[in-house]
Amino acid sequence: MPVVKDILIRTLESMIRKPVLTPEHIDFSAVRSILVIRQHDMLGDFLLATPVFRALRNRFPEAHIGVLVRDYFADTVAGNPFVDEILVLQKGNRSWDPRHMMPLLKRVYKRWDLTVVLNTVSHSLSSDLLAELSSRRLILGSAHRVFPGAERNFFYNLLAPYSPTTLHQTERNLDIVRYIGAHTEDLSELMHVEDAERRHALETLRQLGMHEAPLRIALHVGAGKAANRWPVAHFARLAQFLHDRLNAQIILFWGPNETTLADEFCRLITFLPVKVDPAGLRHLAACFTQCSLLVCNDTGVMHVCASVGVPLVAVFGPTPPDEWKPIGDSFAAVRAASCTVDDVEVDSVYGKVITLLQQFRPEAKQAIHLSSSGRERSHA
Repeated sequence: MPVVKDILIRTLESMIRKPVLTPEHIDFSAVRSILVIRQHDMLGDFLLATPVFRALRNRFPEAHIGVLVRDYFADTVAGNPFVDEILVLQKGNRSWDPRHMMPLLKRVYKRWDLTVVLNTVSHSLSSDLLAELSSRRLILGSAHRVFPGAERNFFYNLLAPYSPTTLHQTERNLDIVRYIGAHTEDLSELMHVEDAERRHALETLRQLGMHEAPLRIALHVGAGKAANRWPVAHFARLAQFLHDRLNAQIILFWGPNETTLADEFCRLITFLPVKVDPAGLRHLAACFTQCSLLVCNDTGVMHVCASVGVPLVAVFGPTPPDEWKPIGDSFAAVRAASCTVDDVEVDSVYGKVITLLQQFRPEAKQAIHLSSSGRERSHA
Protein backbone atom coordinates (compact mmCIF):
# COMPACT_ATOMS: atom_id res chain seq x y z
CA MET A 1 0.00 0.00 0.00
CA PRO A 2 2.76 2.60 0.72
CA VAL A 3 4.12 2.03 -2.80
CA VAL A 4 0.67 2.55 -4.31
CA LYS A 5 0.20 5.74 -2.31
CA ASP A 6 3.60 7.05 -3.42
CA ILE A 7 2.67 6.47 -7.06
CA LEU A 8 -0.67 8.19 -6.48
CA ILE A 9 1.04 11.17 -4.84
CA ARG A 10 3.52 11.57 -7.73
CA THR A 11 0.68 11.33 -10.25
CA LEU A 12 -1.39 13.91 -8.41
CA GLU A 13 1.60 16.24 -8.14
CA SER A 14 2.16 16.10 -11.90
CA MET A 15 -1.53 16.94 -12.48
CA ILE A 16 -2.26 19.49 -9.75
CA ARG A 17 1.03 21.16 -8.80
CA LYS A 18 0.12 24.79 -8.18
CA PRO A 19 2.42 27.75 -8.74
CA VAL A 20 3.53 29.18 -5.41
CA LEU A 21 2.18 32.64 -4.60
CA THR A 22 3.38 35.11 -1.99
CA PRO A 23 1.02 37.09 0.26
CA GLU A 24 2.30 40.50 -0.84
CA HIS A 25 1.09 39.84 -4.39
CA ILE A 26 -2.46 38.85 -3.39
CA ASP A 27 -5.46 41.15 -3.01
CA PHE A 28 -6.95 39.74 0.17
CA SER A 29 -9.80 42.27 0.06
CA ALA A 30 -11.42 39.89 -2.42
CA VAL A 31 -11.55 37.11 0.20
CA ARG A 32 -15.19 36.87 1.26
CA SER A 33 -15.34 33.23 2.31
CA ILE A 34 -12.83 31.07 4.19
CA LEU A 35 -12.91 27.34 4.88
CA VAL A 36 -10.68 25.86 7.58
CA ILE A 37 -10.04 22.14 7.26
CA ARG A 38 -8.95 20.09 10.23
CA GLN A 39 -10.83 16.84 9.94
CA HIS A 40 -8.21 14.50 11.40
CA ASP A 41 -6.18 14.21 14.60
CA MET A 42 -7.45 14.09 18.17
CA LEU A 43 -9.78 16.22 20.25
CA GLY A 44 -7.00 18.12 21.99
CA ASP A 45 -5.26 18.84 18.69
CA PHE A 46 -8.46 20.37 17.36
CA LEU A 47 -9.20 22.54 20.39
CA LEU A 48 -5.63 23.84 20.37
CA ALA A 49 -6.36 25.08 16.83
CA THR A 50 -9.41 27.15 17.80
CA PRO A 51 -7.39 30.39 18.19
CA VAL A 52 -6.98 30.21 14.40
CA PHE A 53 -10.68 31.11 14.02
CA ARG A 54 -10.15 34.17 16.22
CA ALA A 55 -7.12 35.24 14.17
CA LEU A 56 -8.95 34.82 10.88
CA ARG A 57 -11.91 36.85 12.14
CA ASN A 58 -9.52 39.62 13.17
CA ARG A 59 -7.96 39.62 9.68
CA PHE A 60 -11.20 39.17 7.73
CA PRO A 61 -13.97 40.69 9.89
CA GLU A 62 -16.62 40.52 7.14
CA ALA A 63 -15.77 37.10 5.72
CA HIS A 64 -17.97 34.02 5.98
CA ILE A 65 -15.84 31.51 7.91
CA GLY A 66 -16.55 27.80 7.79
CA VAL A 67 -14.81 24.85 9.39
CA LEU A 68 -14.75 21.27 8.13
CA VAL A 69 -14.41 18.73 10.94
CA ARG A 70 -15.06 15.13 11.76
CA ASP A 71 -18.45 14.45 13.30
CA TYR A 72 -17.00 13.75 16.76
CA PHE A 73 -15.59 17.31 16.93
CA ALA A 74 -18.60 19.17 15.54
CA ASP A 75 -20.16 19.84 18.95
CA THR A 76 -17.01 21.60 20.12
CA VAL A 77 -17.42 24.28 17.41
CA ALA A 78 -21.15 24.89 17.89
CA GLY A 79 -21.77 28.46 19.00
CA ASN A 80 -18.20 29.58 18.33
CA PRO A 81 -18.54 33.35 17.70
CA PHE A 82 -15.80 33.30 15.05
CA VAL A 83 -17.32 30.52 12.93
CA ASP A 84 -20.34 30.96 10.65
CA GLU A 85 -20.72 27.46 9.26
CA ILE A 86 -19.81 23.92 10.35
CA LEU A 87 -19.30 21.25 7.71
CA VAL A 88 -19.21 17.70 9.04
CA LEU A 89 -17.37 14.72 7.58
CA GLN A 90 -18.75 11.46 8.93
CA LYS A 91 -16.37 8.95 10.47
CA GLY A 92 -15.50 5.45 9.32
CA ASN A 93 -17.02 3.95 6.20
CA ARG A 94 -19.70 6.65 6.15
CA SER A 95 -17.04 9.15 5.09
CA TRP A 96 -17.31 8.04 1.49
CA ASP A 97 -20.92 6.89 1.46
CA PRO A 98 -22.59 8.96 -1.32
CA ARG A 99 -25.64 9.56 0.91
CA HIS A 100 -23.41 11.39 3.38
CA MET A 101 -20.74 12.67 1.02
CA MET A 102 -22.82 14.33 -1.69
CA PRO A 103 -24.54 16.91 0.56
CA LEU A 104 -21.12 17.79 2.00
CA LEU A 105 -19.52 18.14 -1.42
CA LYS A 106 -22.30 20.47 -2.51
CA ARG A 107 -21.45 22.73 0.42
CA VAL A 108 -17.73 22.48 -0.31
CA TYR A 109 -17.35 22.56 -4.09
CA LYS A 110 -15.72 25.78 -5.36
CA ARG A 111 -17.51 27.93 -2.77
CA TRP A 112 -14.54 29.31 -0.89
CA ASP A 113 -12.16 32.13 -1.77
CA LEU A 114 -9.55 30.87 0.68
CA THR A 115 -9.11 27.38 2.12
CA VAL A 116 -6.78 26.83 5.09
CA VAL A 117 -5.48 23.33 5.84
CA LEU A 118 -4.10 22.95 9.38
CA ASN A 119 -1.61 20.20 8.63
CA THR A 120 0.45 20.51 11.81
CA VAL A 121 0.28 17.20 13.68
CA SER A 122 -0.42 15.08 10.60
CA HIS A 123 -0.93 15.55 6.89
CA SER A 124 -4.03 13.99 5.37
CA LEU A 125 -4.45 13.35 1.66
CA SER A 126 -8.24 13.47 2.05
CA SER A 127 -7.94 16.94 3.64
CA ASP A 128 -5.91 18.16 0.67
CA LEU A 129 -8.36 16.67 -1.82
CA LEU A 130 -11.25 18.39 -0.07
CA ALA A 131 -9.27 21.62 -0.11
CA GLU A 132 -8.73 21.22 -3.86
CA LEU A 133 -12.47 20.75 -4.38
CA SER A 134 -13.39 23.66 -2.14
CA SER A 135 -11.18 26.48 -3.29
CA ARG A 136 -11.93 28.97 -6.01
CA ARG A 137 -8.40 30.32 -5.93
CA LEU A 138 -6.27 30.15 -2.76
CA ILE A 139 -5.21 27.20 -0.59
CA LEU A 140 -2.97 27.86 2.41
CA GLY A 141 -1.08 25.22 4.36
CA SER A 142 2.23 24.57 6.03
CA ALA A 143 5.32 23.82 3.95
CA HIS A 144 6.00 21.07 6.51
CA ARG A 145 4.99 17.39 6.38
CA VAL A 146 5.50 16.85 2.66
CA PHE A 147 4.03 13.59 1.37
CA PRO A 148 6.68 10.91 0.66
CA GLY A 149 7.60 11.07 -3.01
CA ALA A 150 6.46 14.69 -3.46
CA GLU A 151 8.75 17.67 -3.90
CA ARG A 152 6.55 19.98 -1.82
CA ASN A 153 2.96 20.37 -0.66
CA PHE A 154 1.70 20.79 -4.17
CA PHE A 155 -1.99 21.25 -3.37
CA TYR A 156 -1.20 24.63 -1.81
CA ASN A 157 -0.34 27.84 -3.58
CA LEU A 158 0.35 29.59 -0.27
CA LEU A 159 3.04 27.76 1.68
CA ALA A 160 3.50 28.96 5.26
CA PRO A 161 7.13 28.58 6.40
CA TYR A 162 7.81 25.99 9.10
CA SER A 163 9.92 26.90 12.12
CA PRO A 164 12.31 24.10 13.20
CA THR A 165 12.35 25.39 16.78
CA THR A 166 10.16 23.85 19.48
CA LEU A 167 6.80 25.61 19.54
CA HIS A 168 3.52 25.13 21.35
CA GLN A 169 0.95 23.45 19.12
CA THR A 170 -1.29 26.51 19.24
CA GLU A 171 1.62 28.55 17.86
CA ARG A 172 2.14 25.92 15.17
CA ASN A 173 -1.44 26.35 14.00
CA LEU A 174 -1.32 30.12 14.18
CA ASP A 175 1.95 30.24 12.22
CA ILE A 176 0.02 29.03 9.17
CA VAL A 177 -2.45 31.93 9.17
CA ARG A 178 0.09 34.47 10.39
CA TYR A 179 1.68 34.03 6.96
CA ILE A 180 -1.26 35.95 5.48
CA GLY A 181 -1.43 38.54 8.27
CA ALA A 182 -4.00 36.88 10.56
CA HIS A 183 -3.02 37.48 14.20
CA THR A 184 -4.48 37.24 17.67
CA GLU A 185 -3.06 38.05 21.09
CA ASP A 186 -5.58 35.71 22.72
CA LEU A 187 -4.15 32.19 22.51
CA SER A 188 -6.85 30.54 24.63
CA GLU A 189 -8.78 27.54 23.41
CA LEU A 190 -12.49 28.16 23.02
CA MET A 191 -15.59 26.03 23.34
CA HIS A 192 -18.78 28.04 23.73
CA VAL A 193 -21.25 26.69 26.28
CA GLU A 194 -24.71 28.24 26.52
CA ASP A 195 -26.15 29.44 29.83
CA ALA A 196 -28.95 26.89 29.48
CA GLU A 197 -26.37 24.10 29.21
CA ARG A 198 -24.64 25.33 32.36
CA ARG A 199 -27.94 25.36 34.25
CA HIS A 200 -28.78 21.87 33.03
CA ALA A 201 -25.36 20.63 34.13
CA LEU A 202 -25.81 22.17 37.56
CA GLU A 203 -29.20 20.54 37.98
CA THR A 204 -27.80 17.18 36.83
CA LEU A 205 -24.94 17.38 39.32
CA ARG A 206 -27.32 18.29 42.12
CA GLN A 207 -29.47 15.27 41.31
CA LEU A 208 -26.34 13.14 41.54
CA GLY A 209 -25.64 14.44 45.04
CA MET A 210 -23.56 17.57 44.60
CA HIS A 211 -24.25 20.16 47.28
CA GLU A 212 -23.28 23.80 47.79
CA ALA A 213 -19.74 23.12 48.98
CA PRO A 214 -17.25 25.99 48.64
CA LEU A 215 -14.85 23.62 46.89
CA ARG A 216 -15.91 21.25 44.13
CA ILE A 217 -12.91 19.44 42.72
CA ALA A 218 -13.41 17.43 39.53
CA LEU A 219 -11.24 14.40 38.87
CA HIS A 220 -11.16 12.69 35.46
CA VAL A 221 -9.32 9.40 35.87
CA GLY A 222 -9.25 8.28 32.23
CA ALA A 223 -7.03 8.66 29.19
CA GLY A 224 -7.02 6.96 25.82
CA LYS A 225 -3.30 6.16 26.02
CA ALA A 226 -2.14 3.96 28.88
CA ALA A 227 1.19 5.83 29.06
CA ASN A 228 -0.76 9.03 29.83
CA ARG A 229 -2.84 7.51 32.63
CA TRP A 230 -1.83 8.41 36.19
CA PRO A 231 -2.45 5.38 38.44
CA VAL A 232 -5.95 5.31 39.88
CA ALA A 233 -4.47 4.74 43.34
CA HIS A 234 -2.74 8.13 43.04
CA PHE A 235 -6.00 9.81 42.06
CA ALA A 236 -7.67 8.17 45.05
CA ARG A 237 -5.00 9.31 47.47
CA LEU A 238 -5.23 12.85 46.12
CA ALA A 239 -9.01 12.78 46.45
CA GLN A 240 -8.75 11.60 50.05
CA PHE A 241 -6.38 14.50 50.84
CA LEU A 242 -8.71 17.03 49.22
CA HIS A 243 -11.73 15.61 51.03
CA ASP A 244 -10.09 15.29 54.44
CA ARG A 245 -7.96 18.43 54.48
CA LEU A 246 -10.12 20.90 52.54
CA ASN A 247 -13.57 19.39 52.95
CA ALA A 248 -13.76 19.48 49.16
CA GLN A 249 -16.54 17.70 47.34
CA ILE A 250 -15.11 15.34 44.74
CA ILE A 251 -16.84 15.10 41.35
CA LEU A 252 -15.68 11.97 39.55
CA PHE A 253 -15.58 11.70 35.75
CA TRP A 254 -14.33 8.98 33.44
CA GLY A 255 -14.57 8.17 29.75
CA PRO A 256 -16.45 5.54 27.74
CA ASN A 257 -15.10 2.04 28.43
CA GLU A 258 -13.38 3.28 31.59
CA THR A 259 -15.93 2.19 34.19
CA THR A 260 -13.40 -0.18 35.76
CA LEU A 261 -11.17 2.82 36.53
CA ALA A 262 -14.04 4.61 38.26
CA ASP A 263 -14.96 1.47 40.23
CA GLU A 264 -11.37 1.00 41.37
CA PHE A 265 -11.19 4.65 42.44
CA CYS A 266 -14.33 4.31 44.55
CA ARG A 267 -12.98 1.18 46.28
CA LEU A 268 -9.87 3.07 47.36
CA ILE A 269 -11.52 6.05 49.06
CA THR A 270 -13.51 6.27 52.31
CA PHE A 271 -16.25 8.66 51.15
CA LEU A 272 -18.82 8.86 48.38
CA PRO A 273 -17.91 11.07 45.43
CA VAL A 274 -20.41 12.52 42.98
CA LYS A 275 -20.16 10.11 40.05
CA VAL A 276 -20.92 11.47 36.57
CA ASP A 277 -21.42 8.89 33.84
CA PRO A 278 -19.80 9.60 30.45
CA ALA A 279 -21.89 11.85 28.22
CA GLY A 280 -21.36 14.17 25.27
CA LEU A 281 -18.54 16.69 25.08
CA ARG A 282 -20.83 19.69 25.54
CA HIS A 283 -22.36 18.24 28.70
CA LEU A 284 -18.89 17.43 30.01
CA ALA A 285 -17.76 21.00 29.36
CA ALA A 286 -20.87 22.39 31.04
CA CYS A 287 -20.28 20.18 34.09
CA PHE A 288 -16.72 21.45 34.38
CA THR A 289 -18.05 25.02 34.57
CA GLN A 290 -19.75 24.06 37.85
CA CYS A 291 -16.46 22.91 39.41
CA SER A 292 -13.69 24.87 41.09
CA LEU A 293 -10.87 22.98 39.40
CA LEU A 294 -10.13 19.78 37.46
CA VAL A 295 -7.34 17.26 37.96
CA CYS A 296 -6.88 15.05 34.93
CA ASN A 297 -4.45 13.24 32.67
CA ASP A 298 -2.86 14.57 29.51
CA THR A 299 -5.81 13.88 27.24
CA GLY A 300 -8.53 15.63 25.25
CA VAL A 301 -10.56 16.22 28.41
CA MET A 302 -7.82 18.58 29.60
CA HIS A 303 -8.48 20.81 26.57
CA VAL A 304 -12.26 20.64 26.98
CA CYS A 305 -11.82 22.02 30.50
CA ALA A 306 -9.37 24.70 29.37
CA SER A 307 -11.67 25.73 26.55
CA VAL A 308 -14.33 26.80 29.08
CA GLY A 309 -11.80 28.58 31.30
CA VAL A 310 -11.85 26.30 34.36
CA PRO A 311 -8.50 25.93 36.19
CA LEU A 312 -6.86 22.53 35.93
CA VAL A 313 -3.87 20.47 36.96
CA ALA A 314 -2.84 17.85 34.39
CA VAL A 315 -0.47 14.94 34.95
CA PHE A 316 1.93 14.53 32.03
CA GLY A 317 4.01 11.54 31.04
CA PRO A 318 5.84 11.17 27.71
CA THR A 319 4.26 14.21 26.04
CA PRO A 320 6.11 17.54 26.53
CA PRO A 321 3.88 20.05 28.38
CA ASP A 322 5.57 23.03 26.73
CA GLU A 323 4.03 21.91 23.45
CA TRP A 324 0.69 20.50 24.61
CA LYS A 325 -0.43 21.98 27.92
CA PRO A 326 -3.22 24.55 27.48
CA ILE A 327 -1.79 28.05 27.39
CA GLY A 328 -2.58 30.12 30.48
CA ASP A 329 -1.51 30.60 34.09
CA SER A 330 -4.63 28.87 35.44
CA PHE A 331 -3.60 25.60 33.76
CA ALA A 332 -0.73 23.67 35.35
CA ALA A 333 1.19 20.57 34.34
CA VAL A 334 2.99 18.16 36.65
CA ARG A 335 5.62 15.87 35.15
CA ALA A 336 8.25 13.63 36.71
CA ALA A 337 11.91 13.77 35.69
CA SER A 338 11.49 10.26 34.26
CA CYS A 339 8.66 11.46 31.98
CA THR A 340 6.48 8.61 33.23
CA VAL A 341 3.13 9.15 34.94
CA ASP A 342 3.77 6.47 37.57
CA ASP A 343 6.55 8.63 39.03
CA VAL A 344 4.43 11.77 39.47
CA GLU A 345 3.99 12.19 43.22
CA VAL A 346 0.62 12.85 44.79
CA ASP A 347 2.08 15.61 46.94
CA SER A 348 3.32 17.43 43.84
CA VAL A 349 -0.15 17.41 42.28
CA TYR A 350 -1.74 18.42 45.58
CA GLY A 351 0.66 21.34 45.86
CA LYS A 352 -0.27 22.57 42.36
CA VAL A 353 -3.96 22.26 43.22
CA ILE A 354 -3.51 24.41 46.32
CA THR A 355 -1.52 27.01 44.37
CA LEU A 356 -4.14 27.36 41.63
CA LEU A 357 -7.03 27.45 44.09
CA GLN A 358 -5.35 30.26 46.01
CA GLN A 359 -4.65 32.22 42.83
CA PHE A 360 -7.87 31.73 40.90
CA ARG A 361 -10.60 30.64 43.32
CA PRO A 362 -11.23 33.20 46.09
CA GLU A 363 -13.81 30.93 47.69
CA ALA A 364 -11.04 28.39 48.34
CA LYS A 365 -8.85 30.62 50.49
CA GLN A 366 -10.79 30.15 53.71
CA ALA A 367 -10.90 26.36 53.35
CA ILE A 368 -7.15 26.26 52.68
CA HIS A 369 -6.45 28.59 55.62
CA LEU A 370 -8.55 26.48 57.98
CA SER A 371 -6.84 23.35 56.71
CA SER A 372 -3.37 24.81 57.33
CA SER A 373 -4.36 26.05 60.78
CA GLY A 374 -5.75 22.67 61.72
CA ARG A 375 -2.56 20.86 60.70
CA GLU A 376 -0.44 23.37 62.60
CA ARG A 377 -2.50 22.77 65.77
CA SER A 378 -2.24 19.01 65.33
CA HIS A 379 1.56 19.25 65.25
CA ALA A 380 1.78 21.59 68.25
